[in-house]
Amino acid sequence: MECPRIFIFFLLSAILFNYTNDVSINVAATNVGLNYGLLGDNLPSPYDVISLYKSIGVTKIRIFDPNTEVLNALRGNTNISVIVGVKDQDLAALASSEVAVEDWFATNIEPYLSDVNITSITVGNEVIPGPIGPQVLPVMQSLTNLVKSRCLPILISTVVAMSNLGQSYPPSAGMFTPQAREQLVPVLTFLSQTNTPILVNIYPYFAYSSNPVNISLDYAIFNTKDVVVEDGPMQYSNIFDAIFDAFVWAMEKEDVMDLSMVVTETGWPSAGNGYLTTPEIAATYNGNFIKHVESGVGTPKKPNCSIEGYLFATFNENQKPAGTEQNFGLYNPTDMKPIYKLF
Repeated sequence: MECPRIFIFFLLSAILFNYTNDVSINVAATNVGLNYGLLGDNLPSPYDVISLYKSIGVTKIRIFDPNTEVLNALRGNTNISVIVGVKDQDLAALASSEVAVEDWFATNIEPYLSDVNITSITVGNEVIPGPIGPQVLPVMQSLTNLVKSRCLPILISTVVAMSNLGQSYPPSAGMFTPQAREQLVPVLTFLSQTNTPILVNIYPYFAYSSNPVNISLDYAIFNTKDVVVEDGPMQYSNIFDAIFDAFVWAMEKEDVMDLSMVVTETGWPSAGNGYLTTPEIAATYNGNFIKHVESGVGTPKKPNCSIEGYLFATFNENQKPAGTEQNFGLYNPTDMKPIYKLF
């Protein structure tokens, strides 16, 4: 069986830092992407952020909405590919009118096509399953028709969380919730028809922090080679692979076969939840995740399938909910220095 592309969008993923006393950073990065969030009142200017990305070799980023300042800062930097999100609050209007979709595209995407390398548009961020989940598919269909009519190489997809899984253990028992089956499966079927990846956010941190008694830290942060979970012939030594494969199994149970997956977010907070969130643990998870991706081993269900990636997140964002949500960043926003050394 041909292995589908597996993408993992790291907020500052696949970045190898050598962090010395003068805070210099040497980066060896391949297939790298960064999530660039803007929920902070102390963030550097977009021009400074793009300069940072260029200095550390980042060539793929994801932004959560078509922010004009960020897109203008990206002008001329066509070596950086960009995933642009549709705001969740815009979905209702866009779902009800193809004209509204055309207007949105003309305002938010078209002005930048000549000198910004926009490669994907995401319709909704973790809104499936939920009250506005049914709005995702019609917007995806309208945008797909639009970009195809103009022969634009822009992929249209959506971002979903692992809350769509009603069962994930063992991975081969992976199954979607009833609401996910209703809202997500038609989206997956459409993506399969257009040969477009589904984008998923996978956070082993949340699985571990909700059950630290029964889930070992080493299993959560790629820090053991020992087999922790046996699932028939498949053996798991890290929970990331187990979660990933559970989603693959769930798709296959809905007759969605070999659909590529983009892991748009993964990471570990460096503070906010006591001993579970230290810079040392965050550095270990993110660093080991990068090594796992670079190894090319894939997952037990998808062995030897290469993984591309994006880590979450570029900066700590102080306008997100207090606690761990403010502490996923790899960089301090006030001085743009790394928060911890990855290796």
